[in-house]
Amino acid sequence: MERKAPRIVMKFGGTSVADLDRIRAVAERVRAEVEAGREVAVVVSAMAGVTNQLVGYCQALSPLHDAREYDAVVATGEQVTSGLLAIALQTLGVDARSWHGWQIPLRTDDAHGRARIATIDGDALISCMRAGQVPVIAGFQGIGPDGRVTTLGRGGSDTSAVAIAAAVNADRCDIYTDVDGIYTTDPRIVAKARKLDKITYEEMLELASVGAKVLQTRSVELAMKERVRVQVLSSFADGAGTADGETPGSLVVDEDEIVEQELVTGIAYSRDEAKVSMRRIPDKPGIAAAIFGPLSEANINVDMIVQSTGEDGMTNMTFTTSKSDLGRAIALMEAAHHEIQYGELLTDDAVVKVSVVGVGMRSHAGIANTMFRTLSDRAINIQVISTSEIKVSVLIAAEYTELAIRALHTAYGLDAA
Repeated sequence: MERKAPRIVMKFGGTSVADLDRIRAVAERVRAEVEAGREVAVVVSAMAGVTNQLVGYCQALSPLHDAREYDAVVATGEQVTSGLLAIALQTLGVDARSWHGWQIPLRTDDAHGRARIATIDGDALISCMRAGQVPVIAGFQGIGPDGRVTTLGRGGSDTSAVAIAAAVNADRCDIYTDVDGIYTTDPRIVAKARKLDKITYEEMLELASVGAKVLQTRSVELAMKERVRVQVLSSFADGAGTADGETPGSLVVDEDEIVEQELVTGIAYSRDEAKVSMRRIPDKPGIAAAIFGPLSEANINVDMIVQSTGEDGMTNMTFTTSKSDLGRAIALMEAAHHEIQYGELLTDDAVVKVSVVGVGMRSHAGIANTMFRTLSDRAINIQVISTSEIKVSVLIAAEYTELAIRALHTAYGLDAA
């Protein structure tokens, strides 16, 4: 059956539904979209602070709690919000009903606490919308192979929304947050940061992975795979996307949709970095496996890696991990000392990763050199470097974070006029 009405998925984060007044405001915004003739599905997060409270309950009872019961507890935050918003919509005269992940069903693997979506059936939701009803869906959750509730990890409601948008063949997925779009960098640090009208999936994925907090990384991966057009906009500003292409926020789209592409699109930073250095390691085959094998087995993510050859058949190895994993990483390296035979183990958590991202890097030389020269001119020492096709990242001392970001933002011509 041919669809005539535009179809959108609207996702609201925790700050957007933090209390009953904000839930009422969200209901008004949803009603406006319905009255404009659109088919609408809504995905909601837990009210601000609720998930942290629920996690705290689990940890207080048992630091080594059953992950299945953890999911059963923390999934309730989104369920409460979906029911409250459905009530608010009904009060406004909008036909609405709440949906839990298992009712769709949104099926996942069995990795409780960080489950990945396996399949999602959009037929029931499509029938609901075609009948003029608004499904209000609890984000962040699904159903595992054993029939138990699973959760998708922190920020997982973004992933829920994109997956649902793909399943119902939505024209767009609108992510409502406490910011009005995607900026060239953090506007709290750089007053001249510019809001981007459009950004490519690849650029947004890189920015999310290196510290930008606007969208969850997995949601961008899924949007890129399924070619879901995503718009980021504020719950607290007037205006909404329209069927004729008006976009008050920032659109995440295919590269083909962007006519004039900047060399550098944005600058991101991550303060959740810690550096681990091992000095005077025997330079022999298998040494890297001896270091990174135990880290991988312990599910400790390693980001930047540098190996430098020393003297007398010795080498040095430096890598970064998250601050939360630093203690475990140190313990593993100390336990493996007899095998690795390093001379010295050094750590530093007073560091920050600063990244420059842009698809224009593919076809233009000198992007990295501009970064290095700009930091050098301000006497900022680069400790570690890593690159990808559209990204250059450096590790610097945390005290230089704001100076580096402001200088780079200006150096790449990103400052607003």
